[in-house]
Amino acid sequence: MSVQRIRQPRVAELVASRLRDDILTGRLTEGDVLPSQEALFAEFGVSPPAVREAVHILESDGLISVRRGNVGGAVVHLPSAERTAQMISMVLQPRAATPADVSDALVHLEPVCAGLCATRPDRLSEVVPYLREAIDAQIEQLDVPGRYVPNARRFHEQIVARCGNEPMILVIGSLELIWSAHESSVWNGEHHEEDPMDPTTMRAALRDHDRLVGAIADGDAVRAQRLAADHLAAARRNTLAAGADKTIQAKLISNPD
Repeated sequence: MSVQRIRQPRVAELVASRLRDDILTGRLTEGDVLPSQEALFAEFGVSPPAVREAVHILESDGLISVRRGNVGGAVVHLPSAERTAQMISMVLQPRAATPADVSDALVHLEPVCAGLCATRPDRLSEVVPYLREAIDAQIEQLDVPGRYVPNARRFHEQIVARCGNEPMILVIGSLELIWSAHESSVWNGEHHEEDPMDPTTMRAALRDHDRLVGAIADGDAVRAQRLAADHLAAARRNTLAAGADKTIQAKLISNPD
C-alpha cells in the first residue's frame, strides 16, 4: 500500500497564514499598515525572502496592497463585495459568461432577498427607510439624464444589502455589482445618447418599486418575492437588448483598493 506524502507548508505560507488570521479576526483592520519587513523578520524569526513571499501571498489574496516610495508599506484591506465581484468577473470572463447569465441569476436570487427583507422583525427601521430613500432619489432626479439607471440600481442593491443574511449579501451583492457595471457601461458608452427607458416605463418601474416596499413593510414575503420577480423580468430587457453582443468584462469592476 502506497503512503501518500503530506506536503509540509513552506515558511512563507505559515507567516502569511498568521498575518491572514490577524486580518480576518480583526486584530488588523481596514487601512492598517503591516509592520515593516524588518519587524516581521524579528517577530517570526524567518529569512527576508520568506517574509517577502508571505507579503506577496497576501497581496495575491487581495488582503493587502503594497505602496512604494517614501510612504510605502503594506496596507490592509478587508474582504468586500467589490473584491468578490472582481474575482467572480475574472472567473466568468474566460468562460464567455454574458450579462444575460448574470441577469438570469439575479432574477431568481434577488426576489429571495426581497422575501427575507419582509421577514425581518426590524424591517420598518432597517429596511423600509433605505428603500424609500432610494425611491425618493429616483423621483427627485427622474428628469435628470443619466441618473435614472444608477438610482434604480441603488434600490435593487439595497434590497440585497438589507436582507439580513450575510452570505447572500456577499454573493448576490457581488452579482449586483457585476450587473451594475455592465449596465453603466451600456448606457454611458456607445448608447450614452439613448434613453434606456421612456418616461412611461420609468414611472411604471417606480410604481413597481413602491408596491414592493409596501409588501416588505406589511411583512408579506410571498407577495414581495412575486412582485420582485415580475419587476425584474421586465426591467432589464432594454439593457440586455442594447448590450446583447457583450460578455462579462472584469475590467468594468472599479478597482476596489
